[in-house]
Parts: sequence; structure tokens; C-alpha cells
Amino acid sequence: MSDTTTVPVVTESAYLTLFYRLATLDGTDIVTTFGSTPATLMLGQGQLAPFLEERLLGMPEGAHQTFELSAQEGFGERNPELIQLVSKKTLDDNSVPDADYQVGDLVDFTAPSGGRFAGVLLEVRGDDYLFDFNHPLAGKALKFEVQLISVL
Repeated sequence: MSDTTTVPVVTESAYLTLFYRLATLDGTDIVTTFGSTPATLMLGQGQLAPFLEERLLGMPEGAHQTFELSAQEGFGERNPELIQLVSKKTLDDNSVPDADYQVGDLVDFTAPSGGRFAGVLLEVRGDDYLFDFNHPLAGKALKFEVQLISVL
């Protein structure tokens, strides 16, 4: 007697329950659900970065895999043009006015279009502030580990 049961695989609009870990190549966890409650998400809804969703496509239910991603495959290379000086006036006009920002702070800005973006304060130069607007994981190779519990 043959088993005609087919194992579900991940599609572009699949509903998943899974454990996942995103870590640096040296094994430092950035985010992990292993050891806690598994994540439940629907692909294509922006709950995972598109490059992570791509790795899941075609995986069968029950699979446990680890992918290594180069910086280019992940959040991209660091872009030196995204390190910019911002005047105190621009900072006050587009974030919390007169906030006492410290080097290392992640500061939220309002974009001219009304959207939001963030930058890390690198240094204060008088009335100017040097920000890095690269994604914090830009330029880093990553490991993405997935254990698929169910696929609907």
C-alpha cells in the first residue's frame, strides 16, 4: 500500500508556523524564536524581510534548514552616502524638538513625504549631528535558521 499524502510546501502566500533565528555568522542572535513560542505569519505581508521569505519558498513542512547570506543577499552593503550631517534645525523640525540625543541613539525622523526613517547618531559637531542612515545590519553576513512546523 502506497502513501499518497503530499507534504505541503511554502508558497508566496502560505500561512506558516515556524521557529526561526537570524544571527551573525559568529552565531550572535539578532532575533530568535527557538526556545520560546513559534512564530505564526503569512508570507507576502511584510512580516519577514523579502530576502528571508525567498529562502522559505518551496521548503516542505517539517524541514529544518540553515542558510548563510552574504551582506549583499541580506540588508545590502554599507553605503557611505547614507552617513550625513544634519543641522540642529533640521533635526528639531523632523524629530523630537530639543531632545537630548546621545551618540549611539537610534533617532526617528519624519521624511518630507510623511514617511518615517531612522538613523544612528555617530557624533555631535557643534550644531550639526552626524547620522548613519544605513540599516543596522547592512554590511553584515547573516545566518538564517528555520524549522517549519506547519504550512497552510
